[in-house]
Amino acid sequence: MKAKQVLFSSFAWLLSLTACAQQPTKQDKVPADMTINKNTPTAVATFGNGCFWCSEAIFQSLEGVLKVESGYSGGTVPDPTYKEVCTGTTGHAEVIQITYDPTKISYDDLLAAFWESHDPTTLNRQGNDVGTQYRSVVFYHDDEQKEKAEYYKKKLDESGAYKDPIVTEIAPFSKFYKAENYHQDYYNLNGSQPYCHYVIKPKLEKFRKVFKDKLKK
Repeated sequence: MKAKQVLFSSFAWLLSLTACAQQPTKQDKVPADMTINKNTPTAVATFGNGCFWCSEAIFQSLEGVLKVESGYSGGTVPDPTYKEVCTGTTGHAEVIQITYDPTKISYDDLLAAFWESHDPTTLNRQGNDVGTQYRSVVFYHDDEQKEKAEYYKKKLDESGAYKDPIVTEIAPFSKFYKAENYHQDYYNLNGSQPYCHYVIKPKLEKFRKVFKDKLKK
């Protein structure tokens, strides 16, 4: 079986495990500017998996995802700018913060989407994007998220889906800084730009083929 087929098969197996783990994770505080029905149950996940323009577009397509914001997390400088984060000296990773309905999509599903949407074996690099700001990282919001991230990371390593070890960092969430407005909803607003057409679009199409049963209708 080719490497790509092995990888896709592994994620299908990973998703199948969610049937026994559909209980909502512990709800985290939702940002005050949310325009979500107050009766909708919500939870929050925070992932770093390379350029947040790509990640945002991928997670926006999933059923049960209510909002995706691009930003920075995991660093030491308060309120960093994109220019500062790009230097690699602030310690932040480019991340997406996902607010979702745990009755429609589980944290397990989000983890599967996270690992499928990037290469978790390359340290501080995704494609041509190089630097600690592009590191693979799960920032967990509670013990349940931590346990699940560690469990699936171990299972994926053992599955042989990748020829190299997974280097994804699993760290406690501390602070999310929303990125500048021009980074938000980037693909939807700038789909005709070369980066969107040649980089984001192919990744999104590949993702949709694997997660076709999890997409918004």
